[in-house]
Amino acid sequence: MTTKDGSKTIHIPEWNEQYHSTHGAIQEAKHVYLKHGLAFFCASEGYVKQSQISVLEIGFGTGLNAFLTAIKAEELNLNCSYIGVEGFPISNEELQALNYTETLEYETVFQAIHTCKWEAEVKISKNFKLTKQQKQFLDIKDENQFDVIYFDAFGPRVQPELWTEAIFKNMYKAMKPNGVLVTYCAQGHARRAMISVGFIVSKVEGPPGKRHMLRAVKE
Repeated sequence: MTTKDGSKTIHIPEWNEQYHSTHGAIQEAKHVYLKHGLAFFCASEGYVKQSQISVLEIGFGTGLNAFLTAIKAEELNLNCSYIGVEGFPISNEELQALNYTETLEYETVFQAIHTCKWEAEVKISKNFKLTKQQKQFLDIKDENQFDVIYFDAFGPRVQPELWTEAIFKNMYKAMKPNGVLVTYCAQGHARRAMISVGFIVSKVEGPPGKRHMLRAVKE
């Protein structure tokens, strides 16, 4: 389906759920993950011009967040290592229906993101390395590895099991001190679950169509 900014998303009829906001897939991703996640961390004390920034995405989905981050890494000359975790990768048919390169260009980068092997680190561009991992979120066992986490799972209405203390405990362990987790969700129980495992959580301005979103920091 086409969202209000002209970019496509995938609709799941049985859940009445989309991969992105109907108000605009690209503008939501830029606002939530690039602005309040990546850019926020790079402007913080946690980022001291280190040689590499590491990003974990929970819900790789259409690859839009990875695509936007790869573009930004080239613009900022930012050495980025990116891991995208997805339990159920999209099909080639669904991929062909997306139109992100019509707006953002960088066709070769987008194709490289989707054609590279899973379970292997691949250099997509000069400043962007990608590892796609197919597994469940509870199976993430990394510790002290990531500067930024994009938490882009399906919403609590359809998959409440992805917004629990157990999940966020794994996220907290996986993150480095001063790391940042961002998500489009602003529901109270998700915020409380984050706080319960040690995150410092703030409500910040949401993307178009949403009043708030959540940003969590590990001190």
